[in-house]
Amino acid sequence: MTLQTPQPPPSALRAVLAALSSPTALRQPGAAAPRNTVGALLPAHPLAVHQLPPGTTTARALAAAPRTGWRFLVKHGTVVVAAAEVVRSAEGHTFAHFAAGPYPDSTVRALAEAWQLVQQRRTAYQPRLLSMPDYYATALWLHATDADPAGDLLLPLAPAPLGITAHRAYPAGELLALLGRPTPRVTAVA
Repeated sequence: MTLQTPQPPPSALRAVLAALSSPTALRQPGAAAPRNTVGALLPAHPLAVHQLPPGTTTARALAAAPRTGWRFLVKHGTVVVAAAEVVRSAEGHTFAHFAAGPYPDSTVRALAEAWQLVQQRRTAYQPRLLSMPDYYATALWLHATDADPAGDLLLPLAPAPLGITAHRAYPAGELLALLGRPTPRVTAVA
């Protein structure tokens, strides 16, 4: 089938465009790559960001994960140099931060893998980002738009938590169960 990428609200796009032209925003630690480029920076590939509520262990419960904002990949020409995140506010959306490091590149890779993956399926998916703060992880969430939430897929971004394979498409319920399992205690041997 296909990925159905939703359009971000106009206030989210305005917030990220304002940040890309703001010397103050570009002085943030995560903005080193955008700050050091010459030429236009453009927001691309907007993804709604949802946050996994503590204790979420099933795909059905995942469907209620609240949307907290939008993340845009920031491109300089054809190269992704960072990500910019905006959050909901009284005015609509407000710039939150730039992100550098492995997540922007991992997001690009996960999106490419998602496009290939959905070609083999009959379901339409909406790509989202799922922030999982309790597990120090983020995943590309492929939400089945016209099917049972049990059909949702999660592709953990790199770096992934111990025992989880980055960029592997997990059924949402399977990944949530893996993340929720107790971690074994490590004892020192003298």
